[in-house]
Amino acid sequence: MEGKLLSHVRRGGFLVLRTDTLYGIVTNALNKGAVLRLQKLRRPSRRPFVVLIPSHLWIRKLGAEAKREELKLLSLGLTVVLKKRRNYLGYLGKESIALRIPRKGEVFFLLKKLNLPLVAPSANLEGKKPATNVREAKRYFKDKALYLDGGKVLNKPSTIVKVEKGKLILLREGNFTLSSLRRVCKRLGLV
Repeated sequence: MEGKLLSHVRRGGFLVLRTDTLYGIVTNALNKGAVLRLQKLRRPSRRPFVVLIPSHLWIRKLGAEAKREELKLLSLGLTVVLKKRRNYLGYLGKESIALRIPRKGEVFFLLKKLNLPLVAPSANLEGKKPATNVREAKRYFKDKALYLDGGKVLNKPSTIVKVEKGKLILLREGNFTLSSLRRVCKRLGLV
């Protein structure tokens, strides 16, 4: 089964699984056709997806640049919006890209085995409540994905931040509140 799942995702198939935050629907971020099909299915507004990466090495490979502060924020498991050097892989974001390096969950192991970036929106249709279990996800995506049951998940989404002119900007509060994020950043000597 493991080989089948890896091959399915590598080829651009969709997989619903427990990520490091919520249930997500993932696919190979380097497969433009798969990403565009997922946008049509999951996010018709075509706003870019968060991209999960297995390591810092993928930042440059995806055309992005990260300063020391941004690397530290990524190491905390935050989603960090990074500027892109060029419009490389523009379907993932033209001027910027939102990246996260999961540190736990089934998606952590999937990323390590694939050694590929994955687009990873939450498992729901745009504007709908994120699925908290596989049964709810199947209502949204039916037979359009394979499913890995990780039990019930009641976590918050990832916190999304960016660093602009040396200041930390919170774009979405999630698993970190603004005050807890400031405390962690101060302790680590960030921004």
